[in-house]
Amino acid sequence: MNIKLLDSETLSRARQLFPHTATGHIYFNHAATGPLSTRVVAAMNEHLSARSSGAVDTYWTDVDVVKQCRERAQKLINAESPDRIALLPSTSETLNVVVAGLDWKSGDRVLMNAGEFPANVYPYLSVKQLGVELDVIKNADEAMTPELIEHSLTPRTRAVALSAVQFLSGYKADLAAIGDLCRRKNILFLVDGIQSVGAMRIDVQAMKVDAFGAGAQKWLLGPHGAGFLYVTEELQERVRQKHLGWLSPENPWNFFDYNQPLAKAARRYEGGSLNFPGVWGMNAALGTLLEFGSKRIESHVLALTRLLMDKLGSLPEFSFYSPTDDTRRSGIVTIQPTGGADTEKIFKSLLAQHITISLRHGKLRFSPHFYNSVEEVQMFIDRLTELRSVAV
Repeated sequence: MNIKLLDSETLSRARQLFPHTATGHIYFNHAATGPLSTRVVAAMNEHLSARSSGAVDTYWTDVDVVKQCRERAQKLINAESPDRIALLPSTSETLNVVVAGLDWKSGDRVLMNAGEFPANVYPYLSVKQLGVELDVIKNADEAMTPELIEHSLTPRTRAVALSAVQFLSGYKADLAAIGDLCRRKNILFLVDGIQSVGAMRIDVQAMKVDAFGAGAQKWLLGPHGAGFLYVTEELQERVRQKHLGWLSPENPWNFFDYNQPLAKAARRYEGGSLNFPGVWGMNAALGTLLEFGSKRIESHVLALTRLLMDKLGSLPEFSFYSPTDDTRRSGIVTIQPTGGADTEKIFKSLLAQHITISLRHGKLRFSPHFYNSVEEVQMFIDRLTELRSVAV
């Protein structure tokens, strides 16, 4: 792809949505928690104000926002329809819905990467009691290539569980190639999308993903306790739903028909009342991402991380833990000391200077978004260059 920065006018418009940018706070920690824009805060406050001093019973207005939120999530990942989207509170919850509901047999196997975040591990550990085994690929650079995956498959491999982007290295998987492999082998492709969606372009149909889950609090720039699950209609038919609520059946308002079928749409997994403040916030966040466009956002993020890599390449005190290949890198750049650099001391010094990144396993993780600027990246490089000599 043609990697380029946002034009100055568009960047200025984006930055105005995030008040912390006017305070001197440089925030490069979207792989942990994203900031809430003025639109997200306004949307959540609108709901809370109405519940407090307005109509109070805002249910039908909330239902309209829920509908719009599903539609926006569908557009963001190019799902077949909004009916393929369920609004759920976290990545863990989205994956558990699918994993817990599959008809596992003793001896079935799940293939995954050793560097996965726990949210994409524990749901599969929960079915080990059924005789399901995990095959873990241990690869030093966390690269889950289609070739490595194919080589690691067994006749009993039932699913490939993979993060679209690895949380520590930032390695971006070739989802389209892996999805094609899984579809040819009749293996489920289940994707943890929280480190990708919002910053990287996702097309679940083109990538042949069977299920895709993500919380809103990172790159989607939404509140905690909100997220969404995408599931194909074919996979939905194979999931034996473990938890039901009053909103799960086809017609929830037929209160006394307890024998009706479940909803044909993925909303059946939502069960009961949703976190409406969170949905209002996530809906506003998704609307903003769609307005600026996934292609432009991804291009800007990759341009910033490329700039960072080019600048850091001259610092011998650090090496890249993240891939440097443009086809496999993402919005995450993680560096590690090559000598005796004290990364904890560097991390704390940066925080004291109002520059927020992450410290993960002795490594420094940098994760910018579409409103961050070249000037902010340069300030980070300048501070890091100064600190490297005092932190050894």
